[in-house]
Amino acid sequence: MERSALVYVGLTIVTAALGLCVDNAEYVPARVGKETYWEKGSILCERRLARNRIAIFAVYCLLTGVSACRIAVGNDYWVYRFNFNLIAQSRHVSSEFGFNYIVKWIQLLFGYDEYLPVFAFFSLVTVFFFVKALSDQGSSFAFSLYLLMTGGYYFNSLNSVRYYLALAIALYAMKYVLRGEYGKFVLWILLGVLFHKSILLVIPVYLAARYLAAAPLKKWHYTVGGIFLCTLIFGQNLYRAVIFWFYPYYRDSAFDNGQLSYANILKCICVLGLCVICYRRSLREDVQNRFYFFLNLFGLVVYCCGSFIPEVSRIGYYLIISQIFLLPGILAQMKAGWLRRICHVGVIGAFGVYFVFLLREMYAVDVRLLPYLNWIFD
Repeated sequence: MERSALVYVGLTIVTAALGLCVDNAEYVPARVGKETYWEKGSILCERRLARNRIAIFAVYCLLTGVSACRIAVGNDYWVYRFNFNLIAQSRHVSSEFGFNYIVKWIQLLFGYDEYLPVFAFFSLVTVFFFVKALSDQGSSFAFSLYLLMTGGYYFNSLNSVRYYLALAIALYAMKYVLRGEYGKFVLWILLGVLFHKSILLVIPVYLAARYLAAAPLKKWHYTVGGIFLCTLIFGQNLYRAVIFWFYPYYRDSAFDNGQLSYANILKCICVLGLCVICYRRSLREDVQNRFYFFLNLFGLVVYCCGSFIPEVSRIGYYLIISQIFLLPGILAQMKAGWLRRICHVGVIGAFGVYFVFLLREMYAVDVRLLPYLNWIFD
């Protein structure tokens, strides 16, 4: 690895350290619909809120700065720039109309072929939804932020601009599902549709996960789950017909390769194993953790049985990104002792190793997130 990789490593370390200054354990339950005690008006509460806001804003500025100031980072960077110009010329592109409208508006404001403000705008918005979701749902803000960074979600957002904006919106909208405010949830997802149609999938999936999280499982639940698995195995042509109706250009493309994502399958299996260990204290009575658990379970099914889906991670990430809340949530409720310490160290170490391998893959031709360049110094 060359020196610019240190930008990503340093950003991860510094933002995680800033995250340690955020104490929002009492704030999060109120955002996801649980009862909580909050010392309104007290000096202690006001100081804590002020410190939280300063630290969260600092994290936001650092993440946005690295993302917004990039240039020639990502294998599709110049493809996006070419499409920006086509949009400015009112020519046809395959991206959604909300994305096209914003690009055209920014081009009118800053001038033709001024692509840097366009990338900067979407960086500002995408990082906002990521950080806002962490502050609202991450009872261990620093831990969730560490998982977001080392899991690659933030760094991959430097590449597929439209998709990761939709992913960030889906992550933010989870809190409305947990609170039972399904109308607001659907409205936020419909906003995400303006940038990437794939986000529509999360409406039935998140609602199903919320239902299963609150309901005692019965035989017919397992029957329905078994039938769904059979459709994934024996009804692949039907699923592919629906997918190619939305995305016809994926048929027989380089993305339609049927490959399995072994790394994501292994992550889902390990998380499920940890959930089994923590079931009694962390999952059995906790609807929030159970919601994230079922999303992780759905993600495992998709990765194991959905290799026929082009770019299967575009579906899987909507599900397994819940791990950034699930893992801190179940570990925090474990009984204090040696097992809890081992599990904490194991999760932190495993994601750290994954991050190292991720950095090595960033040099690949089809990724090109490294070397990192920005328009200020390069």
